[in-house]
Amino acid sequence: MIGALSWPFIRLYVLTLLYFSANSILNVIIPLQGEALGATNTTIGIIMGAYLLTTMVFRPWAGQVIQRHGPIRVLRIILIVNGLTLLIYSFTGFGGYLFARVLQGVCTAFFSMALQLGIIDAMPDKDRSQGISMYSLCSYMPGIFGPLLAIGMWQTGETDVFTLSMVVIAVLTGVVGFTARIERQPEEKGAESSTGNPAVMMLQAMGQLVRNPHLRRCGMLMLIASLVFGAVTPFVPLYAPQIAGGSAAVYLGIQAVVVVAARFLLRSRIPSDGSWSTPFIGGTMLMLISAAVAVGLAAKAGAALFYSGAVLMGIAQSLLYPTLTTYLSFVLPKAERNVLIGLFIATADLGVALGGIVMGPVADLTSYSSMYLICAVLGFLAALFVLQGRIGGGGVSAAERSGG
Repeated sequence: MIGALSWPFIRLYVLTLLYFSANSILNVIIPLQGEALGATNTTIGIIMGAYLLTTMVFRPWAGQVIQRHGPIRVLRIILIVNGLTLLIYSFTGFGGYLFARVLQGVCTAFFSMALQLGIIDAMPDKDRSQGISMYSLCSYMPGIFGPLLAIGMWQTGETDVFTLSMVVIAVLTGVVGFTARIERQPEEKGAESSTGNPAVMMLQAMGQLVRNPHLRRCGMLMLIASLVFGAVTPFVPLYAPQIAGGSAAVYLGIQAVVVVAARFLLRSRIPSDGSWSTPFIGGTMLMLISAAVAVGLAAKAGAALFYSGAVLMGIAQSLLYPTLTTYLSFVLPKAERNVLIGLFIATADLGVALGGIVMGPVADLTSYSSMYLICAVLGFLAALFVLQGRIGGGGVSAAERSGG
């Protein structure tokens, strides 16, 4: 096998699947346990949002550290810390989850940046979009079985099962991670080295969120879309019982299956030449809007509409992130690419975090149904943002690719 499906990359995809398995279980267990203990949606949203809010803060720094020290060295340290973090979930109660979520957010910032930047550096240009899409696919595959396992654990009432699952995942992730290898393309070596002051470089990079039109638009689009995505995981387990025939496990399973299938089957359709496609991205956003409307109206319309929303949400989620990440990997200057892609991914993290932190109070003040309809309005605004015009033309010049 060659390209994005060669054995060294398959090992990285397996590592990604194992790493995110723990979070797919926690995404269901934490809201259910919070509700059982009488926590409000606001409290649950804060605990859930703390994970990606922390990830967002640390991603740019992670990109810079990986740029200086290489992805493998960073990855091995992070896998040790991640294993200890999963043990915290096993031996602490709901009160300790906030600390564990913050620590897990730090680990995820470095883990995902190490994997994605390693894939970008190691993979030829023509295969880059497929590699990023396969990474994203494997990060969502746990969403197929994770919710089912979590609900099964919750219904048994046996905490030992949950503890054992966290320990097993931590051990398997460490074993696979410590045997992984990432080789950079020969022409890339030394291309992104920098000797500047880290703090100054970080401030300069953050200014690109305003100055760089590519990063500005992609970041804003990802922020709004991710807010909609982020309102699903924490609150669907609590919203589903209000829907006739609704099941959170079935919804999350359908969405995850669609994400995985679409990312695998459509991975070659994602542009990998630095081009910007307004119809493609705008159409993806329209699917997101339709998904939010379907979920919001499901309380009155029933489970069929609820599960239709899962399908549409899964397709939108499968396409948007790898499309924008691949586009930025071509148009951003190579000298700053790692840090700037870290900033872009941080906007996705912030959006998902806000989906829990901001939409939790909205659900408390209104209802879950109204909250999802508000998400649809936000998605509509994001679609208008995309459809208002193109970003600096349809392609990328050789000078732009080389950072000139």
